[in-house]
Amino acid sequence: MADVVNGVPVRPTAERSTAELVQQASEQLSRLVRDEIALAKAELAEKGKRAGIGAGLFGGAGALGLYGLGAAIATVVIALDLVLPLWLAALIVTVVLFATAGVLALVGKKQFSRAVPPEPLAAIESVKADVDEVKHAVKERSRA
Repeated sequence: MADVVNGVPVRPTAERSTAELVQQASEQLSRLVRDEIALAKAELAEKGKRAGIGAGLFGGAGALGLYGLGAAIATVVIALDLVLPLWLAALIVTVVLFATAGVLALVGKKQFSRAVPPEPLAAIESVKADVDEVKHAVKERSRA
């Protein structure tokens, strides 16, 4: 029974001419390269997205850090001016702002580290595996 590819009957590999085999290999290689490029694009897009989120969180942490510094300065001023209630409230706000900035910085660092290195590692490994498979198939074919 003959194989059918895209509605066209295909003879068994042993019965095909070298030209047919080269053409088939060329088509398969072309399809493989397109698929690997698509994989690399998808992986880089995901890493770029993570890097953007990480950078945004770092920016948020920096802004809140500046607000925390302003609140700390206001706390010192108020603490010198008043004895207890107002400065204690300002101190609490300062602690909350710095704690929030710390959490944002840690989350941003985690997101940023997930985006590094920017190489499409999965695509690279897949290409290496494909090359090894082709080499193995060529060796097997040459032995037969």
